[in-house]
Amino acid sequence: MPIRLFARACFVPIPETRSVTVSPSHKVKAKRLAENLVSALGLSGGILLLESEIPEGKGLASSSADLVATARSIGSCFQRRIPISLIETLMAEIEPSDGVMYPGVVAYRQRACSLLSFLGQMAPLAIVGIDEGGMVETVGYDQRRGEISSSLRAEYSALLDRAQIAIAQDDMATIGRISTKSALLHQERAPKEHLNSMLKVCESTGALGIIVAHSGTMIGILLDPTAADFSGKLGSVLTHISRFNSSPRIYLSTNPAVDDWII
Repeated sequence: MPIRLFARACFVPIPETRSVTVSPSHKVKAKRLAENLVSALGLSGGILLLESEIPEGKGLASSSADLVATARSIGSCFQRRIPISLIETLMAEIEPSDGVMYPGVVAYRQRACSLLSFLGQMAPLAIVGIDEGGMVETVGYDQRRGEISSSLRAEYSALLDRAQIAIAQDDMATIGRISTKSALLHQERAPKEHLNSMLKVCESTGALGIIVAHSGTMIGILLDPTAADFSGKLGSVLTHISRFNSSPRIYLSTNPAVDDWII
């Protein structure tokens, strides 16, 4: 679910060096990708400046966004077109990642860092999200999560097929039901404390459904911002959520142009 939060990067080359200094200094994954990329392309190292709107450790793909922004900034700096396959190869060496290098909604193999399928551009959606607190470290979570059963795989596969049709048809009601079912299926693997409370809010307000960060701490309620009754529903959702969470945030989906693709 692409949302309007972004990471931005600026790369300043320093001739005759292959090392990269990154700021903020804790962005060690971006530093590693930058050094591996300049080495692979025979470029000089330098200084990498990162700025992100995405909270870390919440399951919102903050690391993936940092890595893609890093690769794009280096490409822009040296006026080189970085193949998306190279970006994915370097990302896979660092951690399981999300498909944020593609526009729109994608099914993505996180461990292999490769595209499974492009599902389309998402119609406008609003998410009223809450953070249940804490942080999830991607590599550690991936090592703990194990594999899923064949029956559960079949359920997810069926949901994916339905999602591809619903997205193509801008069928927001079905998208909401699919997202809710996916959240429920994932509850045993990464439980959300407020799942039942959010389900009740959804049912009480006539919202589209719920959505979770599958490897994070976020849970949200989906709304159609183009609906005539959006303002009323948004106010009702916020009122209900305020009874158990004091700081909900509103996120909007993105619908980027195809020109944003890296080829």
